[in-house]
Amino acid sequence: MIKTLTAHGNSSALIIDKAILELLNINNTTPLKLVTDGKSLIISPLREPFREEKFKAALKKVNANHGDTLQKLGE
Repeated sequence: MIKTLTAHGNSSALIIDKAILELLNINNTTPLKLVTDGKSLIISPLREPFREEKFKAALKKVNANHGDTLQKLGE
Protein backbone atom coordinates (compact mmCIF):
# COMPACT_ATOMS: atom_id res chain seq x y z
CA MET A 1 0.00 0.00 0.00
CA ILE A 2 1.33 3.42 -0.93
CA LYS A 3 0.35 6.39 1.25
CA THR A 4 1.20 10.08 1.21
CA LEU A 5 1.29 12.49 4.11
CA THR A 6 -1.51 14.97 4.65
CA ALA A 7 -0.96 18.55 5.89
CA HIS A 8 -2.16 19.00 9.46
CA GLY A 9 -1.45 22.53 10.67
CA ASN A 10 2.33 22.98 10.67
CA SER A 11 2.83 19.21 10.74
CA SER A 12 2.13 16.22 8.53
CA ALA A 13 -0.22 13.33 9.26
CA LEU A 14 -0.41 9.79 7.99
CA ILE A 15 -3.96 8.54 7.47
CA ILE A 16 -4.29 4.86 8.36
CA ASP A 17 -7.17 2.98 6.74
CA LYS A 18 -9.88 1.56 9.00
CA ALA A 19 -9.14 -2.00 7.84
CA ILE A 20 -5.53 -1.73 9.03
CA LEU A 21 -6.61 -0.21 12.34
CA GLU A 22 -9.02 -3.10 12.87
CA LEU A 23 -6.44 -5.68 11.83
CA LEU A 24 -3.94 -4.31 14.36
CA ASN A 25 -6.65 -3.72 16.98
CA ILE A 26 -5.67 -0.07 17.45
CA ASN A 27 -7.70 3.13 17.68
CA ASN A 28 -7.19 6.86 18.19
CA THR A 29 -6.14 6.37 21.82
CA THR A 30 -3.62 3.55 21.27
CA PRO A 31 -0.09 4.80 21.95
CA LEU A 32 2.21 4.23 18.98
CA LYS A 33 5.99 3.86 19.00
CA LEU A 34 7.89 5.44 16.10
CA VAL A 35 11.37 4.13 15.30
CA THR A 36 13.69 5.01 12.44
CA ASP A 37 17.05 3.78 11.21
CA GLY A 38 17.48 6.91 9.12
CA LYS A 39 15.96 5.31 6.03
CA SER A 40 12.71 3.72 7.18
CA LEU A 41 9.97 4.56 9.65
CA ILE A 42 8.46 1.77 11.75
CA ILE A 43 5.21 2.43 13.61
CA SER A 44 4.21 -0.12 16.25
CA PRO A 45 1.35 -0.10 18.76
CA LEU A 46 2.28 -0.23 22.43
CA ARG A 47 -0.07 -2.73 23.98
CA GLU A 48 0.39 -2.03 27.65
CA PRO A 49 3.04 0.50 28.48
CA PHE A 50 5.32 -0.78 31.21
CA ARG A 51 3.81 -4.28 30.99
CA GLU A 52 7.20 -5.87 31.68
CA GLU A 53 7.72 -3.65 34.72
CA LYS A 54 4.26 -4.55 36.04
CA PHE A 55 5.04 -8.24 35.55
CA LYS A 56 8.37 -7.96 37.38
CA ALA A 57 6.71 -6.13 40.29
CA ALA A 58 3.99 -8.79 40.54
CA LEU A 59 6.57 -11.58 40.39
CA LYS A 60 8.61 -9.92 43.13
CA LYS A 61 5.50 -9.68 45.32
CA VAL A 62 4.61 -13.34 44.75
CA ASN A 63 8.16 -14.42 45.52
CA ALA A 64 8.19 -12.33 48.70
CA ASN A 65 4.89 -13.79 49.90
CA HIS A 66 5.21 -17.38 48.67
CA GLY A 67 8.88 -17.87 47.76
CA ASP A 68 9.51 -20.63 50.32
CA THR A 69 6.46 -22.62 49.21
CA LEU A 70 7.37 -22.23 45.53
CA GLN A 71 10.94 -23.31 46.27
CA LYS A 72 9.68 -26.47 47.99
CA LEU A 73 7.35 -27.24 45.06
CA GLY A 74 10.31 -26.98 42.70
CA GLU A 75 12.33 -29.60 44.59
